[in-house]
Amino acid sequence: MTRLLLILLLLFVGCEEPTKPDTTPPTVSISSHSSGQTVNEIVTVTVTTQDNEEISKVEFFINDSLVFTDIESPYQYDWNTTQYEDGEHIVKVISYDNSDNFTESQPILLIVRNGVYLWGGYYSLNTTELDLRESELTGFIPSEIGNLTNLTYLNLSYNGLTGEIPPEIGNLTNLTYLNLSQNGLTGEIQLEIGNLSNLTQLYLNNNQFTGEIPPEIGNLTNLTYLSLSENQLTGEIPWEIGNLTNLTYLYLGLNQLTGSIPSEIGNLTNLTELSLSFNEFTGEIPSEIGNLTNLAGLHLRNNQLTGSIPPEIGNLTNLTTLSLGTNELAGFIPSEIGNLTNLTYLNLSENQLTGTIPETICNLNLDFSSWVFNISNNQLCPPYPSCIENNVGYQDTSDCP
Repeated sequence: MTRLLLILLLLFVGCEEPTKPDTTPPTVSISSHSSGQTVNEIVTVTVTTQDNEEISKVEFFINDSLVFTDIESPYQYDWNTTQYEDGEHIVKVISYDNSDNFTESQPILLIVRNGVYLWGGYYSLNTTELDLRESELTGFIPSEIGNLTNLTYLNLSYNGLTGEIPPEIGNLTNLTYLNLSQNGLTGEIQLEIGNLSNLTQLYLNNNQFTGEIPPEIGNLTNLTYLSLSENQLTGEIPWEIGNLTNLTYLYLGLNQLTGSIPSEIGNLTNLTELSLSFNEFTGEIPSEIGNLTNLAGLHLRNNQLTGSIPPEIGNLTNLTTLSLGTNELAGFIPSEIGNLTNLTYLNLSENQLTGTIPETICNLNLDFSSWVFNISNNQLCPPYPSCIENNVGYQDTSDCP
């Protein structure tokens, strides 16, 4: 009997059906986002996947390139979108089970927008040039502009912008050109401007800026063109301006600047135009002005300058315009003025100049009878050189010998 039972047991075991292989693939979908969604910065892509056994891994693809494999639940990928161009990108996943069955998800389209939204438009972080001059822009300059750190050229001139320059402008350290002129900008010129050490041209003219010129402007040693004219700037010219030895144009006119003209101005030996007119400068014209031998235009009119015209002005033989009118200059006209044979405009009017006019003035190739020559309203004494004797205008000669 025992033997019979053993035989029956063996027959029963031998009749068990063999185990069938798993051929059922998992289900999978991207659950964190829907197609067409806009994303930026770091985005977590989350997956929902199930299987009759176990999930072994989930692969994440961006634009058909495998970027990450996750082997543990929850299955997700932190996608750094800043490493991708703004625009449309295809995201999909593939889920595998332990039997290597797999299912590819329905792909979704995500729109990367890591650019900066300014005045109704998106600008990529890779933008190098932004030219919005004469674009009818209004309101403040958004602080987000400081995120466009690849900018080399920024022109917002001839608009209706108001408010202060955001300090974030100092983040744009790759700028070589910055033009904010012809707006209604107010407040002080931000110290952060001094961070823009690659600038070669800076235009802040024709706004309503107040306060002093920040000494940090002396950090901009690559500047060739600096215009701060037609604002409401006060205080003195910082001596650090003398660091800008590459300047060819310096325009500070039509402000409310005070104090004396710093002697460091003589360091700017590449200047071709220097305009300080229509301010409230006092003191003497520094003799170091004679170092600026490349000057074509020297504009100092309508200030409160005193002392005499320095003879070193005769070194400026490239001058075509010399405008010193409406100051409080006294003393003689130096004979060295006759060296300025390239002059096409000379204005010494409305000062307190005395003595006789040097004969060397006749060396000048000016049309003395026209508006380009004006020495009137001084205290210059006769006899006058023959070349100008009929063109000296009114002179107070009451103290003449």
